[in-house]
Amino acid sequence: MEKSLDRKLAAIHADPSGSKEFILADAKDADMAFGIGSPGKSPEMHAGEVRMRTLAEYREHIRQITRQGLIDIMLMSASSNDALTIGERLFENSPVTPAARANDASDVFAVRHGRYISEPAKPFRSASLDHIQCGHVDCEPAERARGANLGLYSVTFNNRLEDDLVSLDQYRQFREEAERKGFRHFLEIFDPNAPQGLTPQTTPQFVNDCIARTLAGVADSGRPIFLKIVYHGPRAMEELVAYDPHLIVGILGGGAGTTYDAFKLIAEAQKYGARAALFGRKINNAECQLAFVEFLRRIVNREVGPEEAVRAYHGVLEQLKIKPQRTLEDDMQLQSGVMSYGGSSTVSIPAGVPRGQPKPAVSRAGSGTTHDCGCGGPDPNQCHCHDKPAAAKPADDQPDFARMSGAEKLAYNKAKRDRIFG
Repeated sequence: MEKSLDRKLAAIHADPSGSKEFILADAKDADMAFGIGSPGKSPEMHAGEVRMRTLAEYREHIRQITRQGLIDIMLMSASSNDALTIGERLFENSPVTPAARANDASDVFAVRHGRYISEPAKPFRSASLDHIQCGHVDCEPAERARGANLGLYSVTFNNRLEDDLVSLDQYRQFREEAERKGFRHFLEIFDPNAPQGLTPQTTPQFVNDCIARTLAGVADSGRPIFLKIVYHGPRAMEELVAYDPHLIVGILGGGAGTTYDAFKLIAEAQKYGARAALFGRKINNAECQLAFVEFLRRIVNREVGPEEAVRAYHGVLEQLKIKPQRTLEDDMQLQSGVMSYGGSSTVSIPAGVPRGQPKPAVSRAGSGTTHDCGCGGPDPNQCHCHDKPAAAKPADDQPDFARMSGAEKLAYNKAKRDRIFG
């Protein structure tokens, strides 16, 4: 069966400016990042109890969404790919393309009580391409089509020369191996997890330049088929899309947020040039994943707007007698700060974490103005800005890492990872 991904890629390249095709992926690879909590909270948990879904339940959702046929790519861990693609032949008669996470750099080691994500990202690969393609080492050429022949490779640039050089070299080695084995990939560029000399305002430009500079040294046979990046707003998206119309840009979903966050994000990114979206927790944490995916598809097909889609989604939940996590009013709130040409995304920073210069209040539905202190919170009586002796603040808008304790650094980086990891 023809894969919808291949058809859409051909259509986009044939008419980069005019094609209306949009690639939609479900990222069910979180078990390579979060461990036990990857499948999400079970709806069967009771008050005072937190129970996570099992890996078996996680994989059942993969089966259901694949059989629904509205996504173009199902991204999985290498182990889920082995079980479902190779073992069950789930994708054999499906328009959906299976894919596996081909590397897991240290900035996705988001395990409980871990400290890894607070340190500059280090490249690492748990999975081997042979295991992804055929389920064992040293595949024969004829066996390579048994599994997935598409993978996600992620790179994080931190503006730290030695670290970034190592990451670039590892990516080069991966590309060469992938080309020899007939393995395609798409490239994920995370925002810096331990940046040096960058601010929220300069990060989008830094990331765009790193992408363009890196791929300038890659011939067509080794290039990613598309990108997966943080959506930094219209200005940054338009800049990257205009630079190379044949560089297909996709966005990652980030943390769960409200339903309106997800629907508005995909609509806005498409409006300004994105041609792909990979949503992980935004789908996985939905009350009804199949309905959620259907509305994502309807939005990118321009059949419905994000506001109408939220209301319709709640209508479906009511019909199915599924209790929503939020009221319709609460679910219509926009918690993301990346919809304007200002382009700086917002990150929730736990109380008590020292901040740099205070930000202006962000205007969004249901929120008030922030008070004039380092935490930027709504109530000066509930913050911790004055718990510590005053100290010189940094000139930029970055958190003051010099004043953070180890726990505060960990909390900050966990909140940031929750914000951007799809």
